[in-house]
This record gives sequence, C-alpha cells and structure tokens, in this order.
Amino acid sequence: MAIRTLRTAKVEFAPKLYTWQPHGGTRASSEALGVDEHIVIKTLIFENERGEPLCILMHGDREVSAKQLARVIGTKSVAQCAPDVADRHSGYQVGGTSPFGLRRAMPIYMQTTILDLPRVHINGGARGFLVEIDPREAARVLAPTLVDVAVD
Repeated sequence: MAIRTLRTAKVEFAPKLYTWQPHGGTRASSEALGVDEHIVIKTLIFENERGEPLCILMHGDREVSAKQLARVIGTKSVAQCAPDVADRHSGYQVGGTSPFGLRRAMPIYMQTTILDLPRVHINGGARGFLVEIDPREAARVLAPTLVDVAVD
C-alpha cells in the first residue's frame, strides 16, 4: 500500500533494501545503508487515553516526548502502542510500518525539524525496505500536523 500511495501521488522515491534485524531499529538500518541515523525517520503508532490511534514521524536518533505530544495535541495522555495493537491500527508489521497507506485513517504528526533535511529515508511498508524521498513530498502526501516533541 505504501508504494501504491507514493506512485498515485507521483512522488519520486528511491527504494533502499537492507537486511532487517529484530530490535535493530533505525540504528541497524542506518548502518546497513551507510546513512546518518538522523535522516532515517521512524513511523510510530501511539494511542490517546481513549484508545484512538495516531501516527508520529520522528528522527531515528531522537525519542518522542509523550507528555509534550499530549500537551501539543490537546489530549490528556498518549502512549506508544504495543506491537500487536500498532499492527492492527496501521496494517503493517512493527519494523515495517509506513505512514503511507495506513489501514485506518488517523491523525499524522511530524517532527518539524524533519522538513529541514534535504532527503530522508522512511519505511516503504515492509521490514528491510525504506524509501529515500524529499521530506516536503512526504508532507504534501500526508498533510501532517507539525510538532516539536523530540528529545535526545
């Protein structure tokens, strides 16, 4: 679904394959592809206190401040979903979650500093598969709400 969404939106992208490692995260993918972990963008599925899902895009070398995210979006609390719950919400396996072509419509949030980068690597919908794209194109397709919720 992710690649279909990108093609339908006429987004130019470069596919990047690597050997996926369980629990390797963005560090493993950045090392395998020889790129800075900062430009590898994580797609994380969170839920608010009512169990409603949301998607947040974050630099690979940063974490999301759940407290700050909840404050910014005006909800009591948010927390990252357990892997099986995230899989059900997104339609993708954790480790292969893409913000493009999500199974369920949900709000998408993007760390604002992602747009400062010339190119990013973001999941293409499968473990071991990223796409290199212009982050402004990702923003055009996803129409995310920009937030500043990164912590080192």
